[in-house]
Amino acid sequence: MAAAGARAAIQLIEGRWKLLIVFNLFGQGVLRFSELDRSIPEVSQKMLIQQLRELERDGIVHRTIYPEVPPKVEYTLTAWGLAMCPTLNSLLEWGAACPVKAQPAPAE
Repeated sequence: MAAAGARAAIQLIEGRWKLLIVFNLFGQGVLRFSELDRSIPEVSQKMLIQQLRELERDGIVHRTIYPEVPPKVEYTLTAWGLAMCPTLNSLLEWGAACPVKAQPAPAE
């Protein structure tokens, strides 16, 4: 049972950028695509769009499209996404407290 829950949770947040997207939305509340793009400069726009679509599909992120020219799109966390934040915050604190930066194991 616990393994199934862990597997489901990992599937929801797997992806190199999903945690950073969720952390940014949790900290800022509502962000436009361009703001998210600037907040994670290492990610390509194509990958950011893909990760946002997956988070939206999984019910973690809500996208609001405004009928304007140019188009205005905003992203927020859903109630389900907000429910993840205390757990993710604990993960962030754990990572920040880690005394040694993770290094790849030497090749044998």
